[in-house]
Amino acid sequence: MTISATLLTAAGPLLQPNEGTAPSGVPNRGTTDVPTGGSGQVSQGAWSLGEWIGYSTLVAVSVLLTIIALTTLWWMLHAWRSRDALKSTSFSQSPRPAAHRFTLLVPGRHEQDVMGETLDMLAKQDHPDFEIIAIVGEDDPETDAVVRAAAARHPSLIRVVVDDTAPKNKPKAMNLALQYATGDIVGVFDAEDEVYPRLLSLVDSRFQETDADVVQGGVQLMNFKSSWWSLRNVLEYYFWFRSRLHFHAGSKFIPLGGNTVFVTRSRLEWSNGWDAHCLAEDCELGVRLSADGAKVVVAYSPEAVTREETPPTFASLLKQRTRWNQGFLQVLGKGEWKKLPSFRQRFFARYMLTMPFIQAATGLLIPLSVVIILFVKVPTAIALVSFVPLAPTLMLLAVEVVGLNEFGRIYGERVRVRDYVKLVLGLVPYQVFLAAAAVRAVVRHAKGQNGWEKTEHTGQHRTAGQPAEVVGFANAVTTRGSDSPDRSDDRQLAGSTAGAASTTGGTR
Repeated sequence: MTISATLLTAAGPLLQPNEGTAPSGVPNRGTTDVPTGGSGQVSQGAWSLGEWIGYSTLVAVSVLLTIIALTTLWWMLHAWRSRDALKSTSFSQSPRPAAHRFTLLVPGRHEQDVMGETLDMLAKQDHPDFEIIAIVGEDDPETDAVVRAAAARHPSLIRVVVDDTAPKNKPKAMNLALQYATGDIVGVFDAEDEVYPRLLSLVDSRFQETDADVVQGGVQLMNFKSSWWSLRNVLEYYFWFRSRLHFHAGSKFIPLGGNTVFVTRSRLEWSNGWDAHCLAEDCELGVRLSADGAKVVVAYSPEAVTREETPPTFASLLKQRTRWNQGFLQVLGKGEWKKLPSFRQRFFARYMLTMPFIQAATGLLIPLSVVIILFVKVPTAIALVSFVPLAPTLMLLAVEVVGLNEFGRIYGERVRVRDYVKLVLGLVPYQVFLAAAAVRAVVRHAKGQNGWEKTEHTGQHRTAGQPAEVVGFANAVTTRGSDSPDRSDDRQLAGSTAGAASTTGGTR
């Protein structure tokens, strides 16, 4: 027997096509019941109703998160993309001599821990012509005592107005105090503010240079080391006033801030003051003024920002953000933004005022999306779509890291490694928090719960020593020019100190 014949005999008979069946368990033989295609081996058959709902939800959340991340990133980088915009909104390096009289409104409710020092600092403004009106409730004896003590220290500058309205809120208090204002420009400050001593001189010059109806100054939270959320809150303010506000100035639609904002008396009389029923009275006033063609300008330089603190507790921050979101929903429903002259302005207004709805919807859909990703087999295309928001989010995080470094350099604050770690680890929890605050705002708005939830202040941004030196601003601002008049320490303001509201008369 030949060798070839021996091998064929040992191997047995050759299998012919279609003869027999493949042995069980042998790979690549016969057919299999496992479906092909899809990242999770999902059947190629028609989707069920539940799959349609689940997959659509995942795509919707991904698209919303991507849009929010991209627009936020675009606005955050505006000042770095357009240096001319930042330069055009900076304070003048050579301020003009004073030409206006200022009335500064400082409402405070249960602010006895911080308001006295704020009034003392405001009284040190180098402007030659201004008055300060402190507003306290008749049911707040602790703050009243602190305010009256400050008025006794500065009798020619500070007056006290007692608010006996009910229920109490900030716009009601300011409308009451407006009756006693004697300045042709009215500025608003919060009870815990640290104000740059030359701010009024710079703002006065800004009004003269631009013929503005409103000047919005800068505000910066400072206590970034207090908590993980304070770090992110501080950066929000930094990018808003350092960059995003200048974008809105260019678009001629600026939702005004709640303090360091200055409005001409004539415009406040036109608007009948602030909307006493709105939880975002500052934004509401800005929308109405913009719709009427008022000239609103931004005035920002790092050294001249008003320094504040982020809320001391997480619950307080939640209430504050809820109030802002709910106020935006009120302004949206009021519809004054529809009177803005251009489509571009109306588009920006609608997008900003609708943001609480977008965040609330995203907040409700995120948990469902997580469940789908973890427990449901998702087709490849949809799985890829769910990762799209990751790219702009990582870019946003990188910008925040750079921004935190720049914040520390500008304001003379030492940023530690642990701060960068908190910044990164806090990204997702803070976004969930924003969504939760938006959901809470929508629920309260739907229920008609429009009560004012106050934000408490403890002075975490203040230190016993001198405030940190801020670099990067012209020397002309920090030294008195030869053409700047000296302020008289003893000026007699028009009108007498206001006591209880029931015993005083209006001067308007």
